[in-house]
Amino acid sequence: MVTVVDRSRLAAWRGRVVGWAARQYLAWRSRRGLDAVSLLPDHALMPLRRDGLDPVPALREAREDAPVRHFPLPFGVTAWLITGHEEARAVLGRTSGLSNDFSHLIGQAGVKEGQNPGGLGFTDPPEHTRLRRLLTPEFTYRRLGRLRPRIADIVEGRLDHMEALAAAGEPVDLVRDFATPIPSLTICELLGIPYDERDEFQSLSTARFDVLGGGAAAFDKIGESLVYLRGVVERQRLEPGEGLLGQLIREHGDELDTDELAELADGLLTGGLETSASMLALGAMVLLRDPDSFALVRDEPEAVNGFVEELLRYLTVVQIAFPRFATEDMTLGGVQISKGDGLLVSLSGADRDPRLTPDPERFDPRRPPTPHLAFGHGIHRCIGAELARMELRAAYPALLRRFPHLRLADDAGTLDDQPFRATSIVYGVDALPVAVS
Repeated sequence: MVTVVDRSRLAAWRGRVVGWAARQYLAWRSRRGLDAVSLLPDHALMPLRRDGLDPVPALREAREDAPVRHFPLPFGVTAWLITGHEEARAVLGRTSGLSNDFSHLIGQAGVKEGQNPGGLGFTDPPEHTRLRRLLTPEFTYRRLGRLRPRIADIVEGRLDHMEALAAAGEPVDLVRDFATPIPSLTICELLGIPYDERDEFQSLSTARFDVLGGGAAAFDKIGESLVYLRGVVERQRLEPGEGLLGQLIREHGDELDTDELAELADGLLTGGLETSASMLALGAMVLLRDPDSFALVRDEPEAVNGFVEELLRYLTVVQIAFPRFATEDMTLGGVQISKGDGLLVSLSGADRDPRLTPDPERFDPRRPPTPHLAFGHGIHRCIGAELARMELRAAYPALLRRFPHLRLADDAGTLDDQPFRATSIVYGVDALPVAVS
């Protein structure tokens, strides 16, 4: 029998492990060489750059000039950048004439066999339809409800950890101590990852999104992640757990081979950890710079849903959707697209389109909900969208009620001084020192 004291010690140990893993990951990021960016032409990085929380003005100017524009890339790829909301929805919602099949890139840009991430994001129908059909029942709002109490416990555990750090006179980093562990532990609960493997699990998610690390390094990390996850799947085949992987093995084990299960798990890992961690951290920055929004979320429980929806639109941390390749000639936004061309949809550009909502550059937590593209659209819309919303809706009010005087740490400069990622598909900040009392 596990006693109360045992549980307390176990929770403290878990907090130390999660904190250690987050610190190791962030230290690893800071040690990496960042000169690979010189290999890419400057114009190719423009859709991934920001000015603080806002897309750079060049992205708005590109949308105003031509919401579908020629966008030459390295490796001889002819591509088009889509920045208009209407045009972006048309591409993302299209079910024919476009392909997400990652095999288009095998052999290009240093991509090797065994590094293909597979999963839903890089799969076309009918294979995509088959895989999504197996996963969809696990991501309904009703089915995810079983995780709501556990998410609340995870949030409270991270707040306890932050409070303990502050009481001991140690620095509190909202990214390391709050934003990263919450989605990491939530995904571990979802998949059924044993706790003694969760620090390794957490460290495998985000390198592929960092363009500055170089394409080869990103694909190497994909390979490492898949090797690890194949091992998890094999162990779960022998003894299925209570999480999503165990459920899929019990119900569909004969339909899914080990590689497919590993690729699905990898897609959930990379789609749910980095994105939610970035939202939690950048959303906290919005709250710190806007006292009215801070008071609204802290004091009005019913306002958090609208706040989260506007935050998703305003931040749109996944800046570019999975690339599409035209499998036939087509016309988009009055522009002729040829078979074989690549299409890059700027989600951050589309969600700041005035055709979507008036005054889109302004954050308004009381704005009526919009059909934003923060989770994508169409058959490749993020399957974990409701899980992400659950995390955000639980985390922000709990953070502000526990720490009603939360502010940037005294020695941290200003919000604009924080270490934003210069060029990343998933935009974020690598540290956010705060004072909690």
